[in-house]
Parts: sequence; C-alpha cells; structure tokens
Amino acid sequence: MIGQNENQGTGSAPKSIKGNKVWFITGTSRGFGRVWTEAALKRGDKVAATARNLDSIADFKEKYGKNVLTLPLDVTKPEQVKAALEQAHTYFGKLDIVFNNAGYSLVSTIEEASPDDVRALYETNILGPLSVIQAALPILRKQGYGHILGTSSNLGHVTFPVIGYYCSSKWAFESIHESLAAEIASFGIKVTIIEPGAYATEFGSPQSLKFATGMDIYADFKAKFFERLSTLERGDPEATPEALFKVVDAENPPLRFHLGSHNLPGVRAAYSERLKEWEAWDAVSSSAQGEAVKH
Repeated sequence: MIGQNENQGTGSAPKSIKGNKVWFITGTSRGFGRVWTEAALKRGDKVAATARNLDSIADFKEKYGKNVLTLPLDVTKPEQVKAALEQAHTYFGKLDIVFNNAGYSLVSTIEEASPDDVRALYETNILGPLSVIQAALPILRKQGYGHILGTSSNLGHVTFPVIGYYCSSKWAFESIHESLAAEIASFGIKVTIIEPGAYATEFGSPQSLKFATGMDIYADFKAKFFERLSTLERGDPEATPEALFKVVDAENPPLRFHLGSHNLPGVRAAYSERLKEWEAWDAVSSSAQGEAVKH
C-alpha cells in the first residue's frame, strides 16, 4: 500500500494544528455530514456546508453566521460542483479540507437492479465525488496544501449481499482515493478515506436508501438479511468528531481510517480468508506464469 509519507504509521502522536480550518463538506443535511459540520463549527472552524435542499441546512446559518456558507449542491452536476467550490474559496479565502460525504445505498440483489438503478448510484457515489476532487485540485494545488477526505465504509473492504452495488461503489471509491494520494502528494495535498462501521445515523432513512424493484424469489433471503442487519450493534455518531479532528489535525494523517471499534476485526478476518484461499491455489496460479518473456 502506498503511504503519503515515510513517517506515516509510526505511532507517533499527531501534531495538533487546531482552529481556523476551512471545510467544504458535501451531504450536510443529515447523518455524519450534519454531525461533523456542526462539530467543526462549534470548535471554531469555518464550513462551506452543501446539500441538495438548502432549507435543510438553513439552521447552520442562523446559529453560526458568517462562519458558515450554505450552498445548494447536487454532486451529480459537475458545473454546479465547480461553481460551489469556487464560491466557497472566494468567500473564505482558502480551503483546508474538502470532504466528499454525500452518498446513498441501493437495496437490491445483483439480479434485481436495472442498469438505470446502478448508473444512478454510481453517479452519486463515484462520479459525484470525482467531480468534487477534480474541481478542488486546481484550488488546492495553487494553495500548495489541502486535505481531501472521503466517506467510504468498512464495506470498502468486505461485502454484504443485498447491498452489493453499494459495496462496489465503495470499493471503487477506495481505489480512486488510493491512486489519488500517490498522484498529488508532491503538491502538498493529503488524502484520507474515512471508513465508518455501523452507526445509528439516518443512513437507513428513505432519503439515504433506494430500492430496486424486487423479485419474489429473493423475498425470504432479503427478509433474513435485514433481520440479521437489525441486530448489529451501532455506534453513536456524536462520539465521532474528536476522532475525525485528530485525523485532520495530524501532521501525517493516515490514508485509511477506520471509524469505530468493529471494523478492524472484520477486515482482518476477511483478508485472512482471502490470503488463505490465494495460498491454497498458489501452485496452480504460478503454473500459469510460463517462461519469462524477454523483449
């Protein structure tokens, strides 16, 4: 895995650079986006808060005045993304953190989803964040610094049935950000993927879930899946801001950051199983190499 610098992961205490940070955050109307926006403002930072429905974030302006800029934003519209970032930069004079947080989940087995269902999911979860990144980079590069954050999931490493397309969007999200980190490190721009586990947010609300047209053959399977999902222990979203601030205040932030205590055991088990299977088939895999081809 490509790190952002040679000192990353040494276990040394992060250098605190608190206060006076300017954030640009997508998807701030509910869930983590709302929690993190309010927490940043409470600690004295400034935030360009965006949402599709401006009324849903009007209370930020009422409470925090000039320290917050509320902007309407649909991340699937690249020109609107570019205009919002430029407006935020003009208003605050800088952008320290650009945070891709908007997204939703598609509930569907692999067979059930239509191409339009999947396309719409990828437009929001992959192409939307990509538009934000591409519009932000000229600004951050000119500054000579910046930190790009993206909300992924522990499902960027493991998968569940019934939400496989959502998982696939997070796997793509992860790989894009890992490549990005290597490509922009020389410009002084850092990248961190935030990977929450199960939390008691509004992510399961109708606004954050879309359902493909179901097939009767999968009804029992999905019912059992959701029953099992309902038993998951969920973390408190309000407990997350301090951990997030340690990441953004760190001199050498991690490329990937698990949010919550349940992710690492699950990811460790998944990769252990993958390694075991790869190793069991290694002789067959190696036999397919053939003789070295010289040019």
